[in-house]
Amino acid sequence: MKQLFRAAFIAALGIVNTQVFAKELVVGGKGYTEQLLVAEMTTQLLNYNAIPARKVDGMGTSVLRKALENGEVDLYWEQTGTALITHHKIEQPKGAVEDYETVKALDAKSGIVWLALSGANNTYALAVRSKDDLGLDTLSDLAAAFNRGDKLKMGVNAEFPRRQDGLLGLQTAYSFRVPRENVVAMQGGLVYSALRDGQINVGLVFTTDGRIDAYGFKVLKDDKKFFPDYIIAPNVRKPVLDDNPKLAGILNDLSGRLDVATMKRLNGMVDVDQQPVERVARQFLIEQKLMK
Repeated sequence: MKQLFRAAFIAALGIVNTQVFAKELVVGGKGYTEQLLVAEMTTQLLNYNAIPARKVDGMGTSVLRKALENGEVDLYWEQTGTALITHHKIEQPKGAVEDYETVKALDAKSGIVWLALSGANNTYALAVRSKDDLGLDTLSDLAAAFNRGDKLKMGVNAEFPRRQDGLLGLQTAYSFRVPRENVVAMQGGLVYSALRDGQINVGLVFTTDGRIDAYGFKVLKDDKKFFPDYIIAPNVRKPVLDDNPKLAGILNDLSGRLDVATMKRLNGMVDVDQQPVERVARQFLIEQKLMK
């Protein structure tokens, strides 16, 4: 009966390949726009290719990782920097390729396979409004401004001030200190509107966020290359790959089509244009001729 239901479900979606797999895959995702998008893309694409899948998103990083390890989730898109620093406690990144090879080798011991690295690096950045004449182009400029006593308000999310790959390490790398009263902690999404509206002078942003361009922000160059790379790639349990020979090729193809410019555009369609995640994901897959 279940097999008949799956076959009917696949036919209803107009899926061209009618081979039916025995197990429905669980695609995990975190709770912010980029993760919601890649989880939705993956789920739609797998179903289109006759690999039944359902999405479980909105999860925290540690919870999602544990779910993958426990087999409650079969795959999700992880960031290299998160795996390196959060999962494996390695706080000295060496660069995109080396970090990828490191986490790939470490996770293989746990039966987690890293597929192809995308071009979407969603790392930390600090930004100002382009129309504000603050004389800031780089993070070294920002450090100099704080060191000479400029009263700049920095808007950040709750965890950034406590992270070694956040404000703690940044202040050490650039030799400056932000006075406690100048740090304004808020929910991450509110930083963008607060900066746009001039309530803060400097804001924490993520480099693939569509609001950077839409709101007229200037990202300060990380001239000392402090922030780690946070490049997304599919993480899949090895038994799942073994049971689904087509899966790696499908996900690697999708990964190769994602870069910073693409994710900024797609994220902006959701966060700025207020389009549904499901529609944006489907439009992209059709645009890329991965679906009809």
